[in-house]
Amino acid sequence: MGTTCRLTVVGGNEALLGTARRRVDELEAKWSRFRDDSEITRLNGRSGRATALSADSFLLVDHAVAAWRATAGRYDPTVLHALESAGYDRSFEQVAAGRPGENGSGRGAAEPAAGSGTGRPAPGCGAVVLDPQLRAVTLPDGVGFDPGGIGKGLAADIVVDLLLEEGASGACVDLGGDGRMAGEPPEDGWRVGLGDPHDPDRLLAIVGLTDHGIATSSVLIRRWEVEGATRHHLLDPRTGASLDNGLDSVTVIAPDAWVAEILTKAAFVAGPVDAPAVMARLGGHAFLVERSGRMTATPGFADFLVDVPAPAAVG
Repeated sequence: MGTTCRLTVVGGNEALLGTARRRVDELEAKWSRFRDDSEITRLNGRSGRATALSADSFLLVDHAVAAWRATAGRYDPTVLHALESAGYDRSFEQVAAGRPGENGSGRGAAEPAAGSGTGRPAPGCGAVVLDPQLRAVTLPDGVGFDPGGIGKGLAADIVVDLLLEEGASGACVDLGGDGRMAGEPPEDGWRVGLGDPHDPDRLLAIVGLTDHGIATSSVLIRRWEVEGATRHHLLDPRTGASLDNGLDSVTVIAPDAWVAEILTKAAFVAGPVDAPAVMARLGGHAFLVERSGRMTATPGFADFLVDVPAPAAVG
């Protein structure tokens, strides 16, 4: 999934680590938009036609469409062609190095050239058809599905549930900072440090979790330049442009990692003023860091803080 994976297992046996790794690899093979043989690549290549998916991939699309509806479109998995247009049409390692993708971008002939900067508002999920009986998805013509805003979180949820089912008494799966923990914790508990997006050597807070998901999104990590202009992967689905509303980082705690992940995107689109209302409505707790250095937290976030004073609550 283009990131590091860290596993913590309490109880059980060492073989569970191999079980978890194989499951993560399996989900990566199904969900990566940068693999020609993945189910998501096949789905995107068959827009306008019903495509049968595995149970895992149907669950991914189903959750993503539900999240689009729940966030009133602030989280939108149909930003794929906007991402490609902005230059993110291959793995980020290749984008950062300025290398073309080995197999091309996968765009149709009518798509703008990668890096053209042409704004492409996301079409939204309103016309996406889900058939639970056949486990089939139909994307409208010209619509692409991007799993990047939900896949790591959902994978963490799936693997934690698997580890507990296979005999672990507690488990934590961290995929590039999006994670899920449940069950019996280590001796010090399930603790997560929140780093300063402006200073990698500074820790802003430590949170203690039980059965929760946590995710962080930042405009300062996946960045690249096109013709002297800096772009990043967090797009405003209304315009297709990289977001620039003063927020630099958002961390969300929620009951599941996939929920936390989509809520970080929804909070970014809502902006620092409206993000608390989004969290209150959807059951997340957010910690926001603005470009100015101002740090705020939504009501309820302070309940998770360990040994660190809570920042002032928004509003």
